[in-house]
Amino acid sequence: MTAPPHLAHGWNATPMAPDWPPLRADEAAAVLARYPSLSPPLQLRWHSPRPFSAAARVACAQSEVFLKRHHAGVRSAAQLAEEHAFIAHLRAHGLPVPRVLTDANGHSAIALGEWTYEVHALAEGLDLYRDAPSWTPPLSAAHARSAGRMLARLHLAARDYAAPARSTALLVTGDAVLRASDPLAAIAQSCAQRPGLAAALATRDWAQELAPLLPALGALQPRLAALPTCWTHGDWHVSNLLWDGPGARAGVAAILDFGLCAPTFALLDLATAIERNAIAWLDPDPATRAVFPEIARALLAGYAELLPLSRADTDLLADLLPLAHLDFALSELEYFHAVLRQPAMAAVAWRDFLLGHFAWLAQPRAQALLQAIRGAG
Repeated sequence: MTAPPHLAHGWNATPMAPDWPPLRADEAAAVLARYPSLSPPLQLRWHSPRPFSAAARVACAQSEVFLKRHHAGVRSAAQLAEEHAFIAHLRAHGLPVPRVLTDANGHSAIALGEWTYEVHALAEGLDLYRDAPSWTPPLSAAHARSAGRMLARLHLAARDYAAPARSTALLVTGDAVLRASDPLAAIAQSCAQRPGLAAALATRDWAQELAPLLPALGALQPRLAALPTCWTHGDWHVSNLLWDGPGARAGVAAILDFGLCAPTFALLDLATAIERNAIAWLDPDPATRAVFPEIARALLAGYAELLPLSRADTDLLADLLPLAHLDFALSELEYFHAVLRQPAMAAVAWRDFLLGHFAWLAQPRAQALLQAIRGAG
């Protein structure tokens, strides 16, 4: 049993070598041997092309599981346990989230050497977007509407979840800079606690380059300050959902991948969903990059079935959309610079993601999307 070579999804939809080595058969066997409920693995059936970790579907004699491996510098066992606790809360509230398995000692995250592992039961449903790079627009407005409704269900279930903030800022969603009365001071304070981010920013005139964002942040911050904090998914995209049928009318059957979850606020999660589903970011040419107002309207319509949105809410969403990625973009910059030590990808995270998304959403081409969001209230 050997792990076949595979490519990962890359920037601008170009396949690339994975950041982390693929899971091996002997490695899977060593991890799963710690789980009394599982028989020895027989085959690695599929390697996930998603970045940031290595993962595979593993067939055992009586079952199949999803095994995921993180570098310890990205996720410790304790940090993974924070995600698992949120998953358990959602499952207890009836959300269709796959069960996280525990080993013989009752641990849901296992640290072995330089790696941290987690094992999930397989989710029920069809993985219609398995081969689609993240941020590929949905196949239909009906998919988007079902995704919006399920996101509202998640936010309702999360309202009584009161766990503290994540113990890491690396590759998790966030709002510390977004909500700060002085964003530049907030970034400087983060650098004092995050040497990897400090090192990444030390190579740039970051305060000057962020200056164009400050007026929009200043106008936004007073409206964000009063919004209640709640735990959010952080990466709501159709590729992180499974579906109850093969067609364009299929509904969401399961929710996947809580790696970016954190306490932020519900409208940030909704803005992130619009950003990652309704804009063709993988088109490398900004001049031809498509927007999908109908996808944004469908997401919002589905969400509003359970959590109605006022005009003030949708106005805030439209103003938030160009900045919703800010904290995560800083986190991604830190990841590429300090963990992977890939200066070229760090430059992409800074130039094309953090600065580029904001600048592109200020262009006339984006106005139809922003108008569609405002009109949904």
